[in-house]
Amino acid sequence: MGMQPKSATKSSVQIGLTDPQRAGCVELLKPLLADEYLLYTKTRNYHWNVTGPHFHELHKFFEAQYTDLDRKIDEVAEFIRSLGERSPGSLSEFLKAARLNEASTAENANGMIEDLLADHQAVIRQLRGDIEKAADEYNAADVADFLTGLAEDHQKMAWMLRAMLA
Repeated sequence: MGMQPKSATKSSVQIGLTDPQRAGCVELLKPLLADEYLLYTKTRNYHWNVTGPHFHELHKFFEAQYTDLDRKIDEVAEFIRSLGERSPGSLSEFLKAARLNEASTAENANGMIEDLLADHQAVIRQLRGDIEKAADEYNAADVADFLTGLAEDHQKMAWMLRAMLA
């Protein structure tokens, strides 16, 4: 009698983390994914709606940022999958899990830049705590390293936004 294929279950993910460690890491990543998606959407909105004397420069700048955020969204979602969990993917799931404010109320270019800067800095602050939790509470150096890379990316994006306001 041949071996029956084992269905993929949480316990079949044998990557050196217990189910509770993996679940804890996923609970760090799901709201991050939602925040990244909201920040992407807000950046895309500002790309479409920016006006004024610096339109061309800001239109291209916002496009570069939302393109980078799109890559980050994919990386976070796939990291969740690599931990054996389903990635959220609907707008309602993102809105429920997000810590950032969805509203995009800025009416001018400086307001848009300030709004995006505030969101990137909020993500960075959240990531700092999540990095520590992944490393110390869940003993997941790979997750902490992944989050550190994202924090570095957001710091660069925030620096660029601050420079535009100077």
